[in-house]
Amino acid sequence: MKKQQQGYALVVRTPSYPSLWRRLALRVRSWHALSVQRRCLATLSEATLKDLGLSRADVEQEIRRPFWDGPAESDALRDDRSRG
Repeated sequence: MKKQQQGYALVVRTPSYPSLWRRLALRVRSWHALSVQRRCLATLSEATLKDLGLSRADVEQEIRRPFWDGPAESDALRDDRSRG
């Protein structure tokens, strides 16, 4: 006697939304931290900047960068430019 198949289960993998939301939250947190760091950098005295080896022009250039333009992004862009 042959057994009949009762049915089947369809397994569908969906994107992991908690992982997506977690990555997004981490990215927003890093942008916020970078923004806070840049605001603090702007408040440093000339003597402190000199101790750090920075000029006021360096600071102005840094604080004018967009919030999403962090060190990792600019390093990756610089690496891509040097290769091409």
